Amino acid sequence: MNPKFKKIDAEYEKNAAKISALQDRQKELEKQRRELENLDIVGLVRGMGMTAEQLSALMKASRENRPESNPNKQEEHHEEI
Repeated sequence: MNPKFKKIDAEYEKNAAKISALQDRQKELEKQRRELENLDIVGLVRGMGMTAEQLSALMKASRENRPESNPNKQEEHHEEI
């Protein structure tokens, strides 16, 4: 077998192991990040003295009152003279 192949194959395996370890670490960081975001949200809601039901109602009302966006509709702009 070509010695260059062995060298490249060894480096390939080493890189594959590093990539796997980095992907595992990335997943762990994403999990920690999400947990901290959730704690911040819970803290904000509790700081406002809202119950889970009140928060749910607020979010539902917000979604219902959101104006529809239509990318195909062009807004008319009128200039004053």
